Amino acid sequence: MRPSLVSALLVGSSLAAMPIASLSPGAPPPIELGRFTSAPSAPSAVIVGTVTDAASNAPISGATISLQRSSVATTTDASGRYRLLLPESVRGSSITIVARRIGYMLAQRTVTVNADSVTLDFSLDMAAMQLEELAVSGAAPGIANGYARKVAGYDVHRCRHDCSFDTESYDKIDDNPFLAVAGNPRSTFSIDVDRASYGNVRRFINRGQKPPKDAVRIEELVNYFSYDYPAPTGDVPFAVTTDVTTAPWNASHRLVRIGIQGKKIPLGELPPSNLVFLIDVSGSMADADKLPLLKSAFRLLVKELRPQDRVAIVVYAGSAGLVLPSTPGSEKRRILDAIDELEARGSTAGGAGIRMAYDVAKENRIDGGINRVILATDGDFNIGVSSDAEMVRLIEEKREQGTTLTVLGFGTGNLKDSKMEKLADHGNGHYAYVDGFNEARRVFVREIGGTLATIAKDVKIQVEFNPTRIASYRLIGYENRLLRDEDFNDDRKGAGDLGAGHSVTALYEVVPVGAPDADSARGSDPLRYQDRGARSGTASTDELMYVKLRYKKPSGSDSRLLTHVVRDRISDPSADFRFAAAVAEFGMVLRDSPYRGKATFEQALSLAEAGRGADTDGDRAEFISLVRSMQGIAGSTEISENR
Repeated sequence: MRPSLVSALLVGSSLAAMPIASLSPGAPPPIELGRFTSAPSAPSAVIVGTVTDAASNAPISGATISLQRSSVATTTDASGRYRLLLPESVRGSSITIVARRIGYMLAQRTVTVNADSVTLDFSLDMAAMQLEELAVSGAAPGIANGYARKVAGYDVHRCRHDCSFDTESYDKIDDNPFLAVAGNPRSTFSIDVDRASYGNVRRFINRGQKPPKDAVRIEELVNYFSYDYPAPTGDVPFAVTTDVTTAPWNASHRLVRIGIQGKKIPLGELPPSNLVFLIDVSGSMADADKLPLLKSAFRLLVKELRPQDRVAIVVYAGSAGLVLPSTPGSEKRRILDAIDELEARGSTAGGAGIRMAYDVAKENRIDGGINRVILATDGDFNIGVSSDAEMVRLIEEKREQGTTLTVLGFGTGNLKDSKMEKLADHGNGHYAYVDGFNEARRVFVREIGGTLATIAKDVKIQVEFNPTRIASYRLIGYENRLLRDEDFNDDRKGAGDLGAGHSVTALYEVVPVGAPDADSARGSDPLRYQDRGARSGTASTDELMYVKLRYKKPSGSDSRLLTHVVRDRISDPSADFRFAAAVAEFGMVLRDSPYRGKATFEQALSLAEAGRGADTDGDRAEFISLVRSMQGIAGSTEISENR
């Protein structure tokens, strides 16, 4: 295989943190990130520990801990902690554990495994090599070297120097306000299964930074986690659950949760897939958290393919090209070889790449199957079809022809979050941000059914509030998913899609009639010619809200209606509800929301710990670590501002 420009660039490859002297013939071979697994199938012992910076003793997140010369590996969390499961074969043996992180010297320690649990801490020294010293070979003249000069002085954890080269973009978000029920009796919105915001927020916090306000989409933070909602029964593809409790950040308000749980479909029962990987290989994708990580992510998906599935690979840089024609999943080696050959170079012909990908998908269409383009990029489109409006029209046209679009974001400094979210929304797919190998595994292994298979499309929610019990309300999050009330019954108006096994959570903060601030919500003047004061007989019951949902079958054009009544009964919140409230509160504090009330990081942490539950995948423990890290970041910011 020919040398890759990405490996030549070295910015963040598995060797980038090593000094040149360590790349000796006697040194252990680097472990290929793309073949890491989170755990062996039959673990016999576990190694736990913490990785810290040797100079400051600060925890290092995102460090890779691996069993030398094997595919067994894991990464550290926001507190620098790790847990590495070992195979049965190493018990009683002397093994070498390797710790590595971009920007640090490789460290390794040898230990004999005679117990079920072994503690092994690492202290990493900063690498002497600076980014401006990196030699770039095989690059197009002026492109890679120019980029290396551009990022000189940039630290992998945070911007310590000039960060003016950061071109990330986010759509402005204004928090949903409280609305008076008298003038706004209904609330209508599209569901959202995107989870990109959580991965992006985690990326910032792990780098020691507070995320930009507009990068925090609270509904995506809440929906990142799975909840113990009842499974659907019968022919309805999802089940609806509601509950009510006191709002943690305002004791006079109530918090209402609407939960949707999609039907789970085992991998073997999914329809055959016709997938087109559309991969950005432009010069901006050279960093380790972009193309190298992207390649590792797609290797995971390839390993999940069945013989009846097919994959094609289209790439785009200065121009678009077909790297791999549609190939059956039984030929995994051929597909993996094509991924291994990818290099980053040139400018970005995003529009041409999208057109070619859709053409390839159309040529290999599987009737009754999954026909999907999976776009992986840092979001930088600058040649060809480049305007958002033009791309949206193209994607909507292909969506109506049966080919959907999933968008995966990668990298730092160039992320076009707003554009990528828009493309996924209009492509009836979802948008995820892959900030590390664990997230790649989540998208392509743990949740592959939801990533690929749609069980309900154009899912809309409309809530009507009982004015005798609720004075005002606000929907927490979903600011860019709001619909007009009349859109609910209009089947021409698209909405979000629900993937197999996906869950969706929506939270309303409601102000009861008689609450101290019941009259402070945004309303409208009384009508001169109409009387809104008339009440139906239902208004005098204990109904708090009336929830309606519309959805279409994946291949259907006519919507179906579901209804659900929420009673005015406050209950002690379950662990799940506490955790969802904790995530929402964390998001409100991050956004410095004007409606956060008495919300604090400390209270969010307390709620999250109370709602942690079984946490078999460790997602909630990671969130708790992020909240603690954010407490430290916020404290450091306050200290520096007061100096």
